[in-house]
Amino acid sequence: MSDPLIQTELPGLELLARGKVRDNYAFDDKLLIVATDRISAFDVILGSGIPDKGRVLTQLSVFWFDYLKDHVETHFLTANPDDFPASTQPGRGQIEGRSMLVRRTKPLPVECVVRGYLAGSGWEDYKNTGAICGIKLAEGLRESEQLPKPIFTPATKAEEGHDENISFDRMVEIVGGELAETLRTLSLDIYRRANEFARTKGLLLADTKFEFGLEGEKLLLIDEVLTPDSSRFWGVDVYEPGKPQPSYDKQFVRDYLEKSGWNKQPPGPVLPDDIVAATTKRYRAAYQLLTGRDLH
Repeated sequence: MSDPLIQTELPGLELLARGKVRDNYAFDDKLLIVATDRISAFDVILGSGIPDKGRVLTQLSVFWFDYLKDHVETHFLTANPDDFPASTQPGRGQIEGRSMLVRRTKPLPVECVVRGYLAGSGWEDYKNTGAICGIKLAEGLRESEQLPKPIFTPATKAEEGHDENISFDRMVEIVGGELAETLRTLSLDIYRRANEFARTKGLLLADTKFEFGLEGEKLLLIDEVLTPDSSRFWGVDVYEPGKPQPSYDKQFVRDYLEKSGWNKQPPGPVLPDDIVAATTKRYRAAYQLLTGRDLH
């Protein structure tokens, strides 16, 4: 296992932004997106990196972009460093296996969340209100229970601080009715296809979030897709509603932090070595189960 890459240093390239996980470099109408090994929880970057995490996020996203290419247009161009701009080659050791060259878009200011099971903030919302993002659900549902049908529960995006769940009506106010309807339909369709595929690999896709951007008038699926950072994956063979589920995602880190006494405010704490190692193991396992191959 390699040491974690916390931050890229690529002299001569235009650093557009450092996000919670990714360092983005600009090339005219394209972006080089580099997934570091930073990890965030409760929208705060933690004090430890997770070795191989960025490689998993990139290579699993590439896998899904290819799987979904006949159903949705994406921003993905290539993950082969040989095809990257020549100016990236001096930094190849930092970016190989964890970067994508993509089309540059105007990201929409909403996250498209789809939930098939009752977990996370959706479970907390349901316990308090009997609904998720204003969508009324039947009484008596248990934690981790499969919903009668997947639901679309958008959220606002925050560069700093916490994302906020919003109603569909609020989403309409932000992006417009026609685009909101398109995003809901597309997100539910992608979720359905991905969950059906994941089941064949022994996994349940409990919930996930998608991001979209506009290239002119063209809507593209962007950022990462269906990774352990953006999704909850549970094992089919151990799934048991009524309690939290063992997961192949960063819920493991959230669970540790909930018990740690941290107040969920910056700065993020340093994780114990055993938590870091176990998290890397979960990320790698998700990749191997879904793709059927080892991480490059």
